[in-house]
Amino acid sequence: MVNEDTGALHLTFGSSAKTSDFIVDCLYDWWERQSPEQRERITLVRIKADNGPESNGRRTPFLNRMVAFADHIGKPVQLLYYPPYHSKYNPVERCRGILEQHWNGTLLVDARTMLEWAKSMTWKGLNPVVEMSRQVYDKGISLSKTAMKDIEARLQRNPELPKWDILIQPAVSV
Repeated sequence: MVNEDTGALHLTFGSSAKTSDFIVDCLYDWWERQSPEQRERITLVRIKADNGPESNGRRTPFLNRMVAFADHIGKPVQLLYYPPYHSKYNPVERCRGILEQHWNGTLLVDARTMLEWAKSMTWKGLNPVVEMSRQVYDKGISLSKTAMKDIEARLQRNPELPKWDILIQPAVSV
């Protein structure tokens, strides 16, 4: 995750499949690392994504988990997707390029070496927060059409860009 305003970078490496659950669990970890003051200042969590198979705007497990995330943090979440072949505009992809240049030629022989090299890179003058997830994630999870109807009712799709711009408002507490 990249905070475009502050330059803060949070990198989580996984040892299992990259799934919707992995992505959203990383968001939860990022949120928990924010101080109460930082959380209070956040009025909208805007996520710019690449529309990959794990996180696209039609992916039922991802959307289900994102609705739960918005409810958990009590803040609206906006999902903005880049069109295919436009990842060069995604700040995360630029960070990945810097990381690849940083460890270019290094023998990443084990996870510890990889994590230490990632910790020593800089992005906008800052070192990233680097973590390793050892959680095992199952692939092939989907929601029923009935369950997805409830999730879809929570999504506010931009009428001009319904596949590329989705707003999720947190549930109203009673």
